[in-house]
Amino acid sequence: MHLFPNIEKVYTKDKLSATEAQRLAEFIAFGPMVFEVSRLMCKLGILDALRDAPMTLQEVAQKSGLSKYAAQVLLEASLSIGTVIIDPETDQFHLSKTGWFLLTDPATRVNMDFNHDVNYEGLFHLEEAIKEGRPAGLEHFGPWPTLYMGLSSLPPQVQKSWFGFDHFYSDHSFDEALPIVFAGNPRRIMDVGGNTGRFAQRCVAHDPNVEVTIVDLPQQLELMRKATAEDPNAGRIHGFGTDLLNPNNAFPQDLHPDVIWMSQFLDCFSEEQVLSILQRARDVMDADSRLLIMETTWDRQKYEPASFCLTMTSVYFTVMANGNSKMFHSDDLARLLQEAGLQVETVYDGLGQGHSIFVCKIR
Repeated sequence: MHLFPNIEKVYTKDKLSATEAQRLAEFIAFGPMVFEVSRLMCKLGILDALRDAPMTLQEVAQKSGLSKYAAQVLLEASLSIGTVIIDPETDQFHLSKTGWFLLTDPATRVNMDFNHDVNYEGLFHLEEAIKEGRPAGLEHFGPWPTLYMGLSSLPPQVQKSWFGFDHFYSDHSFDEALPIVFAGNPRRIMDVGGNTGRFAQRCVAHDPNVEVTIVDLPQQLELMRKATAEDPNAGRIHGFGTDLLNPNNAFPQDLHPDVIWMSQFLDCFSEEQVLSILQRARDVMDADSRLLIMETTWDRQKYEPASFCLTMTSVYFTVMANGNSKMFHSDDLARLLQEAGLQVETVYDGLGQGHSIFVCKIR
């Protein structure tokens, strides 16, 4: 199995002492408490207050408007979690380095909102999802077979956190992706799974001559049209509504795209479905066309915390999104491309929040 060096260091050796391993096991066992306490320490402003100055229990209670009992429960739990520390001489609580990251790291805050609003209650059904191959936790929100079919109907706060998660990881890579996409001076781009059109907007703003066609579910195209309605370049953003889960639904046959763009898209499908989508993409390519796939593959991350986030995101796909997809290991993606009659020409790593772009051509 291919792993980037910093990932290999962590995932191939058991370096914890027995005491450290036991503590981690208990940390996992009390994971729901750890999560909710930490979320409230952020939401109620306690970590923010401790960043400004150390405080005693009584001062935290007064500052937060909580009872002494409530503040004590949260602070003592946070001591054990490691987000705060205490000075035994003054009985003042201080923000720890972990607490600082929890409070200020934008990726951590996006992940926390995503897990609380989108995943938390549905995760109770993970066992069913694992055994039955369906997103059993999605029933918490509605009767749809996949989350994407119900995305436009989710409660507003859930939508906000879902799009916040999705856009955070993609948007941070767009600036670095654009020069790669436009390296061959494309005139026609097919954006497969273009969602609300954020990347399409970036493309038409980047080049006044490019036309972008978004291929996505009809209900997603409605969200896209609303999101791009005020864009002066919206006339060069087009939609092609289709359900790509149906293997009989082909890509637009008359578009002749120079670039086919798939960003954070293929990880939404099972391997069988990915192979079908790649084969249909190949059918509309020629020798000069390029398929650009932007994904956060968990094995190609510079730092291990990113790999941790990605393998945990696979659990979201299992229990909430569709029941049969995951974040890729790059070896699996390369194998599927090979089976579809494509090959990887170039890989660009380290874009934005750990994205890679796989530039592919007909094999």
